[in-house]
Amino acid sequence: MTAVLSGTGFAPVSLDELVAEAELLTRVDRKYLLPEDEAAEIIASFTDDTRVLEIDGRREFSYDSVYFDTDDDLAYRLTAQRRRRRFKLRTRTYVDTGGSFLELKTKSGRGSTVKRRIPYDTADRTRLTPEGGAYVAQLLDDEGHDPAIVDQLHPSLISRYRRTTLLLSCGSRATVDTALRWSDTDGETIDLPGFAIVESKSAGRPGALDRALWRAGHRPSGISKFGTGTAALRPDLPDNKWSRTLRGPFALAEELS
Repeated sequence: MTAVLSGTGFAPVSLDELVAEAELLTRVDRKYLLPEDEAAEIIASFTDDTRVLEIDGRREFSYDSVYFDTDDDLAYRLTAQRRRRRFKLRTRTYVDTGGSFLELKTKSGRGSTVKRRIPYDTADRTRLTPEGGAYVAQLLDDEGHDPAIVDQLHPSLISRYRRTTLLLSCGSRATVDTALRWSDTDGETIDLPGFAIVESKSAGRPGALDRALWRAGHRPSGISKFGTGTAALRPDLPDNKWSRTLRGPFALAEELS
């Protein structure tokens, strides 16, 4: 990772300040998959008025996410088919700073991402506890899904990466993920070296970072760590939504592996 992508050159912001200024649990996400060096060049232009999340002197953090799905790949199919009512369930573990959460992400009627989560025991990151299952079942019911789905959910994908979080002057956030790796429950793994996922997170309208990416020729790719990672490891599944990405960076990664 370049110095810019790891947060060097930015003023620091604490986690409390970041949450106070831009928690954005309900937001519009725009994701871009591009080479690290191009991402660094674009982000470097924001160093004067952008702050980077810093915790105990760290500005880059390891994440571990375990996604859950049913035997018939319901969550994946809802995502791949762009269903208006769709969900992603995962545990997220903050490897460097400690702590885990059980998170359910859904889409609102306006296309915004809604994330709800509760603290979770890291030892349970690969399973749904009775308490976790009850929490998820209630949320699924609230969103119009059959709460009985929760009894069918099991780990299906593990996503690991390094993340730098930026607070932009407009009040929106951005994350930069590198060292991208996906694994399935059988131990099959795919890496995406040399690429970064840049994600803008705003209350609505595109921000300055989005416009800078657009000027450089990068458009939101629709990449989903859950969806694209699953499709890359499971060629038997329909992948139309991510076929361009799978023919590009992921195909190159497979050739180099």
